[in-house]
Amino acid sequence: MDIETAREYCLAKKGSTESLPFDEYSLVIKVMDKMFALIDLEGSNRICLKCNPDYAIELREEHTEIIPARYFNKKYWNQFPLDHGIDDILIKKLIDHSYEEVLNKFTKKMRAEYDALP
Repeated sequence: MDIETAREYCLAKKGSTESLPFDEYSLVIKVMDKMFALIDLEGSNRICLKCNPDYAIELREEHTEIIPARYFNKKYWNQFPLDHGIDDILIKKLIDHSYEEVLNKFTKKMRAEYDALP
């Protein structure tokens, strides 16, 4: 999967926004101001995604390309290259999982705001 396809897939999710809060190479994708993806726009073409801790370990054991995300809480965040090694279907599944992990942590107020979005 290329960077633009991953970006478009993330932004197609309800309430998703993008920004460059850290530097010009780290594209952050959020839902309701909560990050669920970071795409490295520089040469490494990596994506960092939030993950259930048990599932994160399982993924790392099954796929050598999936490793703990650098600079993130390694219990909850994985990273892997977009351009080789991981099937596009699995990438989309992991983006969906990350998005759902963030939604599941919403307060009742945030969930009501999210549900009210078009």
